[in-house]
Amino acid sequence: MNRRANAGRRADVAIVGGGVVGAACALALAQQGLQVTLIEHAEPQAWSPARPDPRVYAFAPDNAALFESIGVWDAVCDARAQPYRRMRVWDAAGGEALCFDADAFAVRQLGWIVEHGLLQDRLWAAMRRSNVIVRCPARVVALEQQEDGATLELDDGLRVDARIAIAADGGRSTLRELAGIGADTEDYGQQGVVAYVATAHPHEDTAWQRFLPTGPLAFLPCAPWPDAPHVSSIVWTMPDAEAARVVALDDAAFAEELTRAFASRLGDCRPLTGRIAFPLRRQLAKAYIAGRLLAIGDAAHVVHPLAGQGVNLGLRDVSALRDAIASAQTKRNDWAAAHRLARWARARRSDATASAHAFGAINRVFSNDDLVATLLRGHALGIAGKLAPFNRALWRHAAGV
Repeated sequence: MNRRANAGRRADVAIVGGGVVGAACALALAQQGLQVTLIEHAEPQAWSPARPDPRVYAFAPDNAALFESIGVWDAVCDARAQPYRRMRVWDAAGGEALCFDADAFAVRQLGWIVEHGLLQDRLWAAMRRSNVIVRCPARVVALEQQEDGATLELDDGLRVDARIAIAADGGRSTLRELAGIGADTEDYGQQGVVAYVATAHPHEDTAWQRFLPTGPLAFLPCAPWPDAPHVSSIVWTMPDAEAARVVALDDAAFAEELTRAFASRLGDCRPLTGRIAFPLRRQLAKAYIAGRLLAIGDAAHVVHPLAGQGVNLGLRDVSALRDAIASAQTKRNDWAAAHRLARWARARRSDATASAHAFGAINRVFSNDDLVATLLRGHALGIAGKLAPFNRALWRHAAGV
């Protein structure tokens, strides 16, 4: 996919990275009447229901609204998006569970479990129908900044001029580094093991999470498969060495260990796919803006997956930027004014930083076998669940409403 912009014509926005956050940003800003160029090194593989993507997200209602506004959400739901109506969080050491229920909040669902590959596939399909100029395959090799814009040099020799450039090219962002923005990183010494499994009992449209001394184990509800009526996606956090061991287990041994770790909550488990492990870390960019460059998504913040907020935070970067631009356009002000972009950056960095540190703290408290922490944390979950205003506030923050 390689649509070349008119020679000599300057884009309003140049986005580097065509993942979920970058592609959504391209569509959202193009919808505001801006000329957008997106640069991506490789077109994503076409999604197929026969090849489920092991990377799934707990998609929040505010981001479903964003996708609806850019004309993508219906296509996602028509393909495969599993609503979840309840969440149950409890500690293996005992105590009561922290529970969230859609009925208590007077909503139809708390969110949806959606595959990464499906989201990206539908976003790219929408971009093909839009006015977004896509340069793919292409990589950025140099960045020049001027007072009123930025120039990106690509590996094919093309130069893209834009009023602002946006780094949406992931945690190891090339564009962020070219802009001289560093990042603070904490390696958790853990990995997330992901796979699809069948369970003996229905998932009850519930997202389950059990805290173990080695890390949280989540069962996320999925749509049924032809050979499995009850399907969940698991995300099992554990130390690096333990993850390597679990990934190497044969299916029978893995099924037995997983069933035991989840206390047979959904009955016996049976793996439907192989296991994949990915390293976990917290990474926060030291700035979200440098001159005419903005950082969004994982280029700005990488967080622990225990709350399923990674992609949600990135898409909130997009919504906030779109809203700031729309507000300026309504008032006939300069949408790319430096003070306006700086205000967006301050607000988004504050929210993402607070979230990242909160998720890290929760992981540390619950992922250990310290006696005092073990005695207190289960009771703390139960108490939190009984405080209705606190319970609602937690959900509203996670849902972005």
